[in-house]
Amino acid sequence: MSDEPENVTDLGIVDSLAQLSFLVQAALGKVAAEHGLSVVQLRLLGVLRDRTPGMQELAHHLGLDKSSMTGLVDRAERRDLVRRTPSPHDRRSVLVSVTPEGLKLIRHCETEVERQIHDLTAHLTADQRDRLSLLASALVNHHTPF
Repeated sequence: MSDEPENVTDLGIVDSLAQLSFLVQAALGKVAAEHGLSVVQLRLLGVLRDRTPGMQELAHHLGLDKSSMTGLVDRAERRDLVRRTPSPHDRRSVLVSVTPEGLKLIRHCETEVERQIHDLTAHLTADQRDRLSLLASALVNHHTPF
């Protein structure tokens, strides 16, 4: 028995990855909206769940300029999701970390995003999901700045 999907038209690498990104962004957007967040705010919390980067590092990772990054962190700070602390290595910079309230929201959103992504891949076999995960990880690991 073949592990290839039946009756699937190959869209090509560009179209298939673009279409997949739309599906994933829609899933992220749905979860974010349910919690009064933008997708960028959800991504910010995702980055902060296991690290405490500086503003410049965050801006680079999220693809934002300095003023956009400041506004994003300001809004999250007003909701008590993140906090800024002085960098112990450079008095001119600050580190951004998640608060207990932010961590609680991250855990909740992670569960919902996981469910959404599992729903997207539910029609695949376990082997196909494993292969997709490995291929996606290879792409991400090659291009991720963190």
